[in-house]
Amino acid sequence: MANLGNFSLLFALAVSLYAALASWIGGWKGHRELVVSARNAIFASLGILSVASFALGYAFVTRDFSLTYVASYSSRDMSFVYTLASFWAGSEGSLLFWAWTNALFASVLAYQNRKLTSPLIPYVFSVTMITQAFFVLLMAFVTNPFNTVPFAPANGRGLNPLLENMGMFFHPPTLLLGYMGFTIPFAFAIAALATRKLNSEWLTSIRRWTMVGWVFLALGNIFGMQWAYVELGWGGFWGWDPIENASLLPWLTATAFLHSAMIQKRRGMLKIWNMVLIIITFTLTIFGTFLTRSGVLSSVHSFGQSALGPFFISFIMVALIGSMLLLYSRRNDLKSDDELDSLLSRESSFLFNNLILVGATFATFLGVVFPLISEAVRGVKVTVGLRWTPKFRQLAKRESRS
Repeated sequence: MANLGNFSLLFALAVSLYAALASWIGGWKGHRELVVSARNAIFASLGILSVASFALGYAFVTRDFSLTYVASYSSRDMSFVYTLASFWAGSEGSLLFWAWTNALFASVLAYQNRKLTSPLIPYVFSVTMITQAFFVLLMAFVTNPFNTVPFAPANGRGLNPLLENMGMFFHPPTLLLGYMGFTIPFAFAIAALATRKLNSEWLTSIRRWTMVGWVFLALGNIFGMQWAYVELGWGGFWGWDPIENASLLPWLTATAFLHSAMIQKRRGMLKIWNMVLIIITFTLTIFGTFLTRSGVLSSVHSFGQSALGPFFISFIMVALIGSMLLLYSRRNDLKSDDELDSLLSRESSFLFNNLILVGATFATFLGVVFPLISEAVRGVKVTVGLRWTPKFRQLAKRESRS
């Protein structure tokens, strides 16, 4: 399984990079054959990543403890449900699930647009595949789920006691589906900016995809709230945990976008604002993934210290700065067609709603990164939130001793 998995990851990386390059060049040069080839490569990447996912899942089911990842997150006495859920219990498996989901969504998009009638589609393919290639690259060379140990142990470590809850089966996959769901709206926004096709086509194309990401992210947060309430006993469904808040951030900006998009569609207003919201939402999904996998903040949701932090920061900076520079260069093409009639109009109420949501996003973001700011300025990491409950402190000590 290890050889099959490693080969699948390298093959998927090559195919993803080819699809990204071929689709962009095909759209730029007007070579339909290249775009068709890139579309087929997207389908192929789904098949290849499905093989890699099957290999890891099979290793869990057969208790193949020669894989470090399987030995770290499963054991022989675990139930079948928890064994399956162990697939995304760690950073390596969750990245594989993200990449596979990206390939699935991209394949659905490719099938829906198989006639390639829209000039945006080649660039949408390219941005989506670049994102997929980034995650596959991390798995292939930084945090490989198919790394092996010289001598397989008789039994694995099993799951952290905090993860032995049915929330483990529902919360991570729905949250990751929500994160990934915003990749395609972001890709459409970049495609519209790159081609200067800034009419309502890109906005209409992404509404359903944005709703898919929004619904899955909402479900992921709800499942996580219930899980935390049962396992941690915070006294409520929200404990201002930094990883909890990080998953709330893109939901808030996506909600703001869904409201303001209606104003643009009806009145041709807030064009730049909507682009900013889509870019920020996508960036915040990567930021939430970075917090969970970098270990820079103390959280029960964090996977601990890893080497992934610099890679995610670099990807976030490239995506954010590159997108904003592209948006700035197209600012004259995004002028509003109309103006607000009155402070009491429907458009004004939607704008006020946006300001509240974005204000809540900023306040929550500041609370999340405040420990890093306080440590950099004062040398002391000051956290914002509730104190640990006795139950959580006891479980955390038990895990640290193990």
